[in-house]
Amino acid sequence: MEKKERRVGTISRGIRCPIIREGDDLAKIVADSVIEAAEIEGFELRDRDVISMTESIVARSQGNYATIQDIAADVKAKFGDETIGVIFPILSRNRFAICLKGIAKGAKKIVLMLSYPSDEVGNSLATYDLIDAAGINPYSDVLTLERYREVFGVQKLEFTGVDYVEYYGNLIKEMGAEVEIIFANQPKAILEYTDCVLTCDIHTRARTKRLLKAAGAKIVCGLDDILNKSINGSGYNEKYGLLGSNKSTEESIKLFPKECKDLVLDVQSRVLKRTGKHVEVMVYGDGAFKDPQGKIWELADPVVSPAFTDGLIGTPNELKLKYLADNDFKDLSGEELKAAISASIKAKDGSSLVGNMAAQGTTPRQLTDLIGSLCDLTSGSGDKGTPVVLVQGYFDNYTN
Repeated sequence: MEKKERRVGTISRGIRCPIIREGDDLAKIVADSVIEAAEIEGFELRDRDVISMTESIVARSQGNYATIQDIAADVKAKFGDETIGVIFPILSRNRFAICLKGIAKGAKKIVLMLSYPSDEVGNSLATYDLIDAAGINPYSDVLTLERYREVFGVQKLEFTGVDYVEYYGNLIKEMGAEVEIIFANQPKAILEYTDCVLTCDIHTRARTKRLLKAAGAKIVCGLDDILNKSINGSGYNEKYGLLGSNKSTEESIKLFPKECKDLVLDVQSRVLKRTGKHVEVMVYGDGAFKDPQGKIWELADPVVSPAFTDGLIGTPNELKLKYLADNDFKDLSGEELKAAISASIKAKDGSSLVGNMAAQGTTPRQLTDLIGSLCDLTSGSGDKGTPVVLVQGYFDNYTN
């Protein structure tokens, strides 16, 4: 009997799992859930399938939580009674407001320096139209709160309706600290107010720290330096500190998962023993993509994937089919065109295609960033109940 040609490429499936609690055997739960889903839904696991689990269930199984009191204690230990310049935070009730509570609780006075016209991930505090009309140079000009209100008035985020300038200011005061708010984009601008700085940016933090130290700052910490060790038995993240944390309750946060390479290897091993299939496994957080409506860049975690098996190292090495069809094989069609393109794909020897015109327009990003983005969109951030995602056929091509 003639074997039928496959008509389906990459498939992404959300896998339902039990609610994860601290101390649960997550590797067993994930492996069981995927294998049971395959049996119930009638599909088969294959070699190089990718099993992905959200960072949230990993951190929860680890019990990686901390309170605002723990944050306050660490801030107090690192800054003492100094006025703290808290600079470049993102505007988020889920991501930063809860951290700011703890920071303010451990400080006497905070000078809050917000970047404008938007934060690092695209949440807007101003508009370029008003900046242009006022003759402001956002690269160099430092604005007081009074000047900001004079030019921009009240700017509420489109999707949340929150005026973060007022919200963060009130939050700091409610925690018992004094607050002064300024707006600037140069890190060293804060040094006119204090030389003790907590920089809260995510992806630009190394540069910000370097510039502040070079400009003479006395104390420079990033969010990755707060709760990078346990405080009074709290959770912590040695590499990322508060980066990647989320609000858990009004008084506590869930931190980004601690080291979890052993976890992904354990899931991989369990699936191999039970099915004979060699799958890849990763932990994922935020995807890496930008919303064209709100202009918000999704990636508020320090990385898309904090842990993954070795088969996910690297970038795609693909040919652009439409380039081959429109150029190299423009005179072919039908089965001849299919055969020629298939031969080109099979001729790839695994060496890099960087610079090859036939690869232009393919996505030169890390596999974990691409697959993590797919998984983030599949699992969603609400009530789908699918914190594990199975991606099949991702490494297939036109010839498979």
